[in-house]
Amino acid sequence: MAFDKNFLWCVGGAAAQQDGGYLDGGKGLNIWDALGEGHIKNNENCHVACDHYHRWKDDVKLLKEMGVNSYRFSVSLARIYPTDEFTVNEEGVKFYIDLVNELKTLGIEPICTLYHWDLPLWLHRIGGWKNAKSVDWFERFTETMVNALSDKVKYWITFNEPQCFVRLGYYLGMLAPWEKNCESEIENISRNVMLAHGRAVKVIRDKAKITPMVGFAPTAGGLVTPSPVRTEQQAYDHTFAPRGSGSAMWWSDPIVLGKKWDGCDWLSDDDLKIICQPLDFYAFNIYVSANPEETECAGAPLTTMGWNITPPCLYWSAKFFHKRYGLPILITENGMANMDFVYDDGKVHDPQRIEYLRAHIRWLKKANDEGVPVIGYSCWCFMDNFEWAEGYEKRFGLVYVDYNTQERILKDSAYAYRDIIQSNGENL
Repeated sequence: MAFDKNFLWCVGGAAAQQDGGYLDGGKGLNIWDALGEGHIKNNENCHVACDHYHRWKDDVKLLKEMGVNSYRFSVSLARIYPTDEFTVNEEGVKFYIDLVNELKTLGIEPICTLYHWDLPLWLHRIGGWKNAKSVDWFERFTETMVNALSDKVKYWITFNEPQCFVRLGYYLGMLAPWEKNCESEIENISRNVMLAHGRAVKVIRDKAKITPMVGFAPTAGGLVTPSPVRTEQQAYDHTFAPRGSGSAMWWSDPIVLGKKWDGCDWLSDDDLKIICQPLDFYAFNIYVSANPEETECAGAPLTTMGWNITPPCLYWSAKFFHKRYGLPILITENGMANMDFVYDDGKVHDPQRIEYLRAHIRWLKKANDEGVPVIGYSCWCFMDNFEWAEGYEKRFGLVYVDYNTQERILKDSAYAYRDIIQSNGENL
């Protein structure tokens, strides 16, 4: 079975990772702009990043050259509400209006992520996601962006990887804002984020000018796949065993199913009525499965992030998440950090990434062929960028960026991905 003719072939990027322009156009500071010192490798920052804020028109032309039919971007919240919850920066809003208009002109479907980890500094100073008022604020922000973009934006994602910005940011102190709070505070933060999601979905449904398609994008961390030591049912049960705020179940069961698990007494029935709003697809980010026999064996293949390369993870994650949540599947992130550099011929040859893409998409197509409704695949990421606490060492992009000159070079993998897209995945 072929992918649907309207399959979303996508690449993604996030505002804090690529935009730069951190004091331009009326933008305020976010927690990555302001709090990174001492936490980011080589003491780097995202103040310039890929300078996408100033170079976006040329970057969008690269999207067209790559042949994608969709582009996932995130909104810089501090560019829209730079100083407080009531003052809208119209210049910041215009940046996204112009971006979306250009994407549509070139026949590229915009996919808008409302929150990709870049909390405004002013909101952090009054508690951030620990403050229940953040729910009201996020609802207001969502309405601002829906009013501005929903005449052309059909696909909306409320939150990217809440497991990461909550657990790694507020509990383990590995990401901004680099805090280490107790479990009860993580429950409070999780509740606020879930309520913000539910309220945002309702705003999108009520205010969108064209019929929206709405989801959120957790990470599929903790995926366990069948193996000689476990059956498919055992793998499924392991994947959805309660493991706290780092698991997909922690977030997705209340958000998608309106259910809480044993011991989840920090959500009330009234909370669930707000949190659980109808979604159109189940989006998730997936890089690796968590099988010990794959991740602990000697000489296992690794990306430069140190992550194992396990292509069947796309097949089993699509299958398991569709079984549990009953929604069409959208892969919002999948890709690899590679040791990329410019060769003497002026090109960037990355055969490992090409094989990575082909193998993973091949397994995703197998799930689609077996009846799992897969509506799209987004490669992470569009271009090399600021990889959060890793700084600029890790290169995930299909486009190489020279951070000294801001030159862009399409890697071999960008052209290979274009070939896959042109065949709609038939040439894998």
